[in-house]
Amino acid sequence: MPTEPSAYVSDPSPARGALRPARSWLHSDAPSLSLDGAWRFRLSATASVAEDFAAEAFDDDAWDSIPVPSHWVLKGDGAHGRPIYTNIRYPFPIDPPHVPDENPTGDYRRHFVLPADWSGAERIVLRFDGVESLFRVWVNGVDIGSASGSRLAHEFDVSGAVRPGDNVVAVRVHQWSAASYVEDQDQWWLPGIFRDVTLTGRPAGGIEDVWLRTGFHDGHGHVEAEVTAEASAFPVTLRIPELGVEQVWTTPAEMNVVDVGAVRPWSAERPRLYDATVSTAAESVALRLGFRTVEIRGDQFLVNGARVVFHGVNRHEAHPVRGRVFDEEHAREDLARMKRFNVNAIRTSHYPPHPRLLDLADELGFWVVLECDLETHGFEGGGWVGNPSDDPAWRDAYLDRVRRTVERDKNHPSIVMWSLGNESGTGSNLAAMSAWVHARDAGRPVHYEGDYTGEYTDVYSRMYASVPETEAIGTDGSGPPLLNCTPAQSARQRAKPFLLCEYAHAMGNGPGSLDQYEALVRAHPRLHGGFVWEWRDHGILATTADGTQYHAYGGDFGEVVHDGNFVMDGMLLSDDVPTPSLHEYKAVVQPLRFVFDGDQVAVTSLRHSADTSDLRFRWRVEHDGKPVADGELEVPVVAAGESVRVSLPPVPVAHEGETWLTIDAVLAEAAPWAPAGHVVATAQADRSPRVPAPAVRHRTGWRPDGGTLTLGGAEFVDGVLVRLAGRAVSGPRLELFRAPTDNDESPSDGVGDSDASLPGVSSAELWRRDGLDRLTARRISVERTADALRTLDKVAAADSALFVMVESEWSLEAEAGALRLRVETSPSSGWSTVWPRIGIRFDLPDGAAPVDGAEWFGLGPAESYPDSLRAARTGLFSARVEDLSVDYARPQETGHRSGLRRLKLTSGGVEVLLIEALPDARGRRPGFTLSRHTPQELARAAHPYELPVSTTSRLTLDAAQHGLGSRSCGPDVRPQFALRPEARTISLRITAG
Repeated sequence: MPTEPSAYVSDPSPARGALRPARSWLHSDAPSLSLDGAWRFRLSATASVAEDFAAEAFDDDAWDSIPVPSHWVLKGDGAHGRPIYTNIRYPFPIDPPHVPDENPTGDYRRHFVLPADWSGAERIVLRFDGVESLFRVWVNGVDIGSASGSRLAHEFDVSGAVRPGDNVVAVRVHQWSAASYVEDQDQWWLPGIFRDVTLTGRPAGGIEDVWLRTGFHDGHGHVEAEVTAEASAFPVTLRIPELGVEQVWTTPAEMNVVDVGAVRPWSAERPRLYDATVSTAAESVALRLGFRTVEIRGDQFLVNGARVVFHGVNRHEAHPVRGRVFDEEHAREDLARMKRFNVNAIRTSHYPPHPRLLDLADELGFWVVLECDLETHGFEGGGWVGNPSDDPAWRDAYLDRVRRTVERDKNHPSIVMWSLGNESGTGSNLAAMSAWVHARDAGRPVHYEGDYTGEYTDVYSRMYASVPETEAIGTDGSGPPLLNCTPAQSARQRAKPFLLCEYAHAMGNGPGSLDQYEALVRAHPRLHGGFVWEWRDHGILATTADGTQYHAYGGDFGEVVHDGNFVMDGMLLSDDVPTPSLHEYKAVVQPLRFVFDGDQVAVTSLRHSADTSDLRFRWRVEHDGKPVADGELEVPVVAAGESVRVSLPPVPVAHEGETWLTIDAVLAEAAPWAPAGHVVATAQADRSPRVPAPAVRHRTGWRPDGGTLTLGGAEFVDGVLVRLAGRAVSGPRLELFRAPTDNDESPSDGVGDSDASLPGVSSAELWRRDGLDRLTARRISVERTADALRTLDKVAAADSALFVMVESEWSLEAEAGALRLRVETSPSSGWSTVWPRIGIRFDLPDGAAPVDGAEWFGLGPAESYPDSLRAARTGLFSARVEDLSVDYARPQETGHRSGLRRLKLTSGGVEVLLIEALPDARGRRPGFTLSRHTPQELARAAHPYELPVSTTSRLTLDAAQHGLGSRSCGPDVRPQFALRPEARTISLRITAG
């Protein structure tokens, strides 16, 4: 082994020394000893520190103590360095395979006692399940070996170094190494021993490895066993007690396929597992078998003969306190939450997870694309020059990574596809990885998105294809060639199943148009769904100088090179709170479709293979959101892919107001991931009688006036509203600005953009250019009649000739005791970009009775936008002001509720104002946002704790909002959801509480 640190650290070879061959992560009854817990720890600034610490007699009393597993940068309150976040860029010079001399290096030591009853063990093995990035091991001063591959398991034979009684293990971990060049995943760089460390006593006559390949055909299962053991370890016995299987092989040559008879198949919907053991006289290994067959037939990806649609997420291992350290209880709840939100698939981006996570995936039921620990994205900026993917010097490292990936996890029925890695360009080393996987496992296809032309992979995969492009991929190929493909290569790719390994970038408020992708999947069988990027935000819990906690992102730890909040791009916030996008996703991919037709409803099962016997159906009728009737809907069991028509119950229709019928499909019994009654799918039908829109009264007799008057509960001074219902208020003021979302702030890439007039420029930049965040008004006129006031304003921004005319008319409805407000907006010519919103804002200072809550009849309960409406249902909802907004890691537009009918503002539960929103001439209803901050305040803050303390509630009523899109990494808002400058009308009826 090299002794010069620079040569050792910069060596691309994957391992040296007494490293054992890769094998399955097995549940064995062989003795084991966990070395997790407190270790002695010292951090050095370079890799060149002396190696004397590995000696048994070394005095480590002055060292710190650190828990294993952990990341040292998350321990010690900054004394052990700080985390670094980059998406693509390397945080060191690109000079492969070399890394800087400034290379944080952690030295670990701990004692352990070798159990006395291990004296008969044939071999003692020391296993590390995860160390970032390069580590070297000593036992009792003996140099054992080194390895890299941060998210991969490594086992060392330490038999010759251990002894009865006390022993010392020492480990040196380097943050940077040659391996860092192939571990450039979009995540925090978090060095340390972050997974379990285990000592095992391997018995003579034991089982070195087991692979039970299962299959399912025509209701029967079979097992093809591969047992790695010495010939002297035989006989080997396979037992599956539930199936009455006890197969004994007396020699390796006798091993053959075992037909186990009738079984229930494994699927992500019904994850049926059978307990099995493989035993010799010396050792027994426990496995859980799921019987399923994976195949590609034409352009169809099938499991057990049925087409799979991936309703998946990309899942990193991330926690705000632990980083990538695994916690089984948290992981189980994480996966249960996925199931509750109709997620059925996981892509393990971009490395194998902790092995116990895959046990949970087998048990709870997920289709898993298991990805190798590989990414070299940082080479893309230089045209992939020097990329290890096509450099023979790195071939052993690439092959070692995929070998350790496949061998560790090959027994899991949930894994239906292997992925070579992510964003590593292309080259001979990737092709060699694919060839090895195909030779080793013919039962699962190989995925890699970067193989655009389909030279060495089995499925066609893309990232962030727009809706039109995805549709073109799903069709017959009459359009232009596919991305980076010749016509012949396009034809080859179109003959394969297609999946979006990443789409719908869920950064901040968004994404939009999820339902459009899902519609394509249902229309084109070649399209097999995809994996949203991504499951959760990666915020790290941090504390400001005054003790305020927040979730930090790139740059918050003083990194020189970082990618900001791009690491906050999940449907789950860092603290496990689901965002509205997750609710939208659940609604879009729900496994049932309801089509109302008169007094019947057609129920279609969109499931893979399970029927609906686990569900029951409930209905309810609401008048203006208030329940008036409910019951059970008798729906026959529906097989996967089939439909039934069911008669609906009689629906009592409201004489005034709206009538809505809602059907929920709920779990009939508790599942491991949700209680009985959990809503799996839902649908609504409007049963309201059609009522013509009220005619607009056009007053005459207007005369110029100073505008100081009282209309009902509204007081005006010089035409300006100053009090309403006895409380101070200002407004309405035109609001065209929203605090830019992460999608709004992203520069256009010209793909599917709603405004491509300035490619490379974000929508937010255009809004600021046009002054939408700094509008001012000039009063043109004030007029009145006996019971009405009308103002005309010209609204514009400094340094801009663009403007909007705003006419506001207040009138008194004496018979109803209400005020009517009609606001008409008309933009000038010359606007060249989309607008974020067209709305009016009222500011309501707290005073003696601050507005702290809302009750509304409209769409809810969560926020909704034009391209994200599927989760919204019509009903009566209530919430505190602070609960109407989402605490995104970077403050931005949030809280818009569409389709408003009535809004009650409350203070301490007492009604303050009642606002009725009237439809415009085209039947369009406004939405509302109630917040403690203005859009401008939100836009100025980089973190929630930077928002000013507010003494005012801000109510914005929007005639229209711009869509969300997923432009932060992907296509912009679809044209039909883009808000172009246009004339709009907002009509309200306001009553004092």
